[in-house]
Amino acid sequence: MANKMNASINYYPTQYWHRLEDGRVQCDLCPRECRLKEGQQGLCFVRACHDGEIVLTTYGRSSGFCVDPIEKKPLNHFLPGTPVLSFGTAGCNLSCRFCQNWDMSKSREMDTLADDASPKKIAQVAAQLACKSVAFTYNDPVIFHEYAVDTAIACHELGIKTVAVTAGYISPKPRVEFFKHIDAANVDLKSFDDDFYHKLTGAHLKPVLDTLVYLKEKTGVWFELTTLLIPGENDSDQELDKMTRWVVANLGPDVPMHFTAFHPDWKMRDHPPTPPATLSRARTVAMENGIRYAYTGNVHDGIGGSTWCHSCNQLLIERDWYELGVWHLTEDGCCDQCGEPCAGLFEARPGQWGGKRQPVRMREIA
Repeated sequence: MANKMNASINYYPTQYWHRLEDGRVQCDLCPRECRLKEGQQGLCFVRACHDGEIVLTTYGRSSGFCVDPIEKKPLNHFLPGTPVLSFGTAGCNLSCRFCQNWDMSKSREMDTLADDASPKKIAQVAAQLACKSVAFTYNDPVIFHEYAVDTAIACHELGIKTVAVTAGYISPKPRVEFFKHIDAANVDLKSFDDDFYHKLTGAHLKPVLDTLVYLKEKTGVWFELTTLLIPGENDSDQELDKMTRWVVANLGPDVPMHFTAFHPDWKMRDHPPTPPATLSRARTVAMENGIRYAYTGNVHDGIGGSTWCHSCNQLLIERDWYELGVWHLTEDGCCDQCGEPCAGLFEARPGQWGGKRQPVRMREIA
């Protein structure tokens, strides 16, 4: 799929592409492999053919910045209670009919990019606001690869960690460079059925599974999984059983899984919201198959949203939405009752950010 570009857009050079014999240029960033003529954009809207090369049209421009609780990504085992400076751009390399951020991820209009910021400024503002990490989120950072990598490098220079919220739909070569600069990720495992991926996201399952195995076997990235359960589409016991068994067998029992509630949006307004009982059932299936940390999301569920010791079943981290309550981890991240380690990255004491959401206007910060 290709779209015509706006002549007023700025262009940033990229690396992952090659020229074809028919004169077109192929983008090699993700498995979609868009083949573009001069002046065309890929399906993501933000990578385009300009002067015979693939360029990025959103470098340094964001759809907005906000300080969020890290639990909102969602990441429950990565610096709990701490603030994260979050931002995204426009566009996406998937075409999910159920997209919950479609106003940004599906936007073809560059005027949605309301705030400008260099990688260095993002890192500096994160430090100024006492954020422990910066998250590339709201839309998939894979498509603004160069901007995300440069920002991650700037953040690491100031001791700030980086988080990617992604669908994991990226080709092998750029995948290595991208995740080399990422400390934690939440990966959307949207379904365990390729027909679902093809019909409802315009993508395929295997590249996502390949990314997950790569993260487990080749990197030190802490990652968690999220599955948005859509009634009648990906919420059957059979699919949940198959998915969670695969996770345990290929990624191990310590990878947290988040089962979150769908609400009608974008092009799937004809589907009902996910019943809370469906999320609880998914959590039960996951734990029965060996997942040690299974969560429910987008619903108020104190049990399903909290972290429990897989050894003695003590409550380790109590959560009320994004607010932390009881904390029963030792300074080195173990259960203070039985001594069993809790997988993840924890500080000696939890952060105190709570559930606050603080919009940030970069142009107003010196």
